[in-house]
Amino acid sequence: MSSLLLTAPAVEPLSLAEAKAFLRVEHADDDDLIAALIAASRIHVEAQTRRALIAQSWRIALDQWPADGRLPVRPAPLQEVSAARVYDFAGAAQELDLQNFVVDAGNSALAFAPWALAQPGRLAAGIELDVICGYGDAASDVPEPLRQAVRLLVAHWYENRGLAALGAVTVLPTTVAALIAPYRLLSL
Repeated sequence: MSSLLLTAPAVEPLSLAEAKAFLRVEHADDDDLIAALIAASRIHVEAQTRRALIAQSWRIALDQWPADGRLPVRPAPLQEVSAARVYDFAGAAQELDLQNFVVDAGNSALAFAPWALAQPGRLAAGIELDVICGYGDAASDVPEPLRQAVRLLVAHWYENRGLAALGAVTVLPTTVAALIAPYRLLSL
């Protein structure tokens, strides 16, 4: 299973004004840098937690349907399925009825009856599911501990802009790691 980002979030979990206030920066000289640090911090928190903070579209590609009829979706949390396709031997896509899929938002998973769905003809990536993941469309939808982790990471990277020495171990600040720990989705 592979996941491909189709549409990035429309907003960040932290506005430029909020970040500048947190950093106590009153000039506009570093606005581009701070905006880039906000995006990088969001991406880093998303990677560490395997969650999408703001709503975004992803395409999941599968070789075959899971036999148990359950598909965990990452990044979490899953909001909805927007499209489902199965490819035949000739590479033509067949659209599937979205009513075949039940969104289990609590577990960020899809449930379906695999025996009732068309089987892919293509050996690799014969199934494509387009999904919307994230807490919502606005920064206020993101849990506050994750927003605080983004703030602290922006501040850490803003204050420590130098390159790390070769061979040096760069560690996530302890406060950031503690804030995101309850939200991390681990693989078993």
